[in-house]
Amino acid sequence: MRNLFLFGMLLSSVAIAEEPTRLVAFGDSTTATRGPLNVYAAVLQKELPARQFPVTVINAGVGGHNTDHARTRFEKDVLARNPDIVVIQFGINDAAIDVWKDPPATESRVSLDRYVQNLTDFVQTLKAAQVRVILMTPNPLQWTPGMRKLYGKPPYQPDQSTGFNVRLVHYSQKVRELAKTENVPLVDVERLFEEYGMQDGKSVDDLLLDGVHPNDSGHRLVADHLMTELLKLPSAH
Repeated sequence: MRNLFLFGMLLSSVAIAEEPTRLVAFGDSTTATRGPLNVYAAVLQKELPARQFPVTVINAGVGGHNTDHARTRFEKDVLARNPDIVVIQFGINDAAIDVWKDPPATESRVSLDRYVQNLTDFVQTLKAAQVRVILMTPNPLQWTPGMRKLYGKPPYQPDQSTGFNVRLVHYSQKVRELAKTENVPLVDVERLFEEYGMQDGKSVDDLLLDGVHPNDSGHRLVADHLMTELLKLPSAH
């Protein structure tokens, strides 16, 4: 009987060891599913198992959301999923100044200080629960005729190629600083896109659907760098 008990315990431990890693992708419309687009979460789900990284990827991206919205659903969409790893990417909707309104807005939807506090709370709560965290900066934006019509007013600079990012760059910098302070991995999507655009014959536009959301190529770039960071995590797979 004792041998049967030990054998049962061994089978139980093997089953536990083979449980796939639970990864939650927590973000806005640049994370959320979008029709047939191969978003980075879907790429991770498809390709990580082939790298001996059994994983269940849960896409918790919601279009239009900023970190204030994220705070209201953090328990349900993240903590309740019992994740092992959470990837966090917000910023575009936080930084946006709705100059198209009447009267025009003059401040970002979520202040820089509150953005940092929201992200800090997410990271620290997850770390306290022994959940690994990867932060990502938001991707840079590009002018399109539609975006210039809506946002082509101060403080934005429609005559400058990077003028749609005048506020967003400060939010990205805070993500870098938070990753360093909290000692968590960072995928610097802003810099990855910008470095891509500096290559001969290439542009950040090549990575975007509409000046805002990554296309398949943009998501592929993000996914490749995320996989590199995930495979570095100790005991993550």
